[in-house]
Amino acid sequence: MSTAVPALVSRYFQLAAQPDNENYFALFAEDATVEDERNTYQGLAAIRKWRTDVPLVSYAITDVQETPDALVVTATIAGDFPGSPFAGLKYRFEDLDDNHIRILRIVT
Repeated sequence: MSTAVPALVSRYFQLAAQPDNENYFALFAEDATVEDERNTYQGLAAIRKWRTDVPLVSYAITDVQETPDALVVTATIAGDFPGSPFAGLKYRFEDLDDNHIRILRIVT
């Protein structure tokens, strides 16, 4: 890995692998945006709804790159879904600070 994983991002992957709880949702700003599988979820209510449809998976971070516009974390995910494990999923954290994620794009 070429870049250290910020604490907020490490916490994201730790909590995302667990059943939903308020600590996970507290990682996001009230007006946060998540894009996943060509769908956009704007705001905490939409992000909560999105999470109800996402299976629990485990994450193995394989790379971290800082680009001019994002922190890109590449991971292999494994769980109870067709095609598991899936390598090379990219999590683009495009707007975050020490406390909140504002934009997260999950892409292949």
